[in-house]
Amino acid sequence: MLFKLSVITDEVSQDLETVARFADRFELDGVEIRSVWSRNPQNLLHQKDDIKRILRKYELDVSAIASPFFKADVDNNDEYEEHLDILRNCIQLAQALDTNIIRGFTFWRKNNLDAYIEKIIERFQKPLEMIESEGVILGIENEPSTFVGNGKELADFLDRLGSKHVKAIWDPANNMWDPTGEIPYPDGYIYVRDKTVHVHVKDAVRRGSDGKPQYIAFGDGEVDYLGQLRALKEDGYRAYLSLETHWRPKGHLSEDLMARPGGEEFSRLGEYASKICMRNLLKLLDSIKE
Repeated sequence: MLFKLSVITDEVSQDLETVARFADRFELDGVEIRSVWSRNPQNLLHQKDDIKRILRKYELDVSAIASPFFKADVDNNDEYEEHLDILRNCIQLAQALDTNIIRGFTFWRKNNLDAYIEKIIERFQKPLEMIESEGVILGIENEPSTFVGNGKELADFLDRLGSKHVKAIWDPANNMWDPTGEIPYPDGYIYVRDKTVHVHVKDAVRRGSDGKPQYIAFGDGEVDYLGQLRALKEDGYRAYLSLETHWRPKGHLSEDLMARPGGEEFSRLGEYASKICMRNLLKLLDSIKE
């Protein structure tokens, strides 16, 4: 396989055995740990041995820990301290599960990035000390509900932060919510192509049935994934593509569930939807092998 492949756990099921069987069926290399057994990753330390046992059974690795780190109010000191604890726990979980990538964010968006960049950088100083001392990578995702929502903002933030332990998690489909209209590929990708440590794949359209951006089955949306995957191949990216389905065949996930994924409600019909998306992804990957 050209790239390593994984799936985010709760996009299939809250039951890890079900997720592992799904990954085995599609011959994936690993899974990305988000919510499991209706517990967020920062609350899974006591289940780490159970997780390892199941993944060993199916010969699966962990591609990353999809933590909610810094999906928080940048002005709230109590939330800040709470999220430092989230990061501490996720570092321990990552080390126990033999991965060095922990996903993080840049606080809930409440104004433009320029208005808060100094405070955000200051808030990242303690996390930098933690990840650098433990030798792990904090992957910052472009997420439309947070201050850093597109490729340009992500690249600018990483340059400003200036740490080799903080990289980009590139999510092309999230750009469909970008108010500046940045096109995921090629426009957004150009900014992060040399900074990317992990890639999420899902699909979306800018104008869905209600006139707003909407996630859709992978391959049916507006992201130029053929061009994006070819560019990743040409640029020598050989790490994970991690399926983050975010689409369900009956109805749509609420904005709150998309911003705070997890639990049975989020995972309902996820396995069915993820099978469709994974088949489409594998078919597209087959077309760029040569």
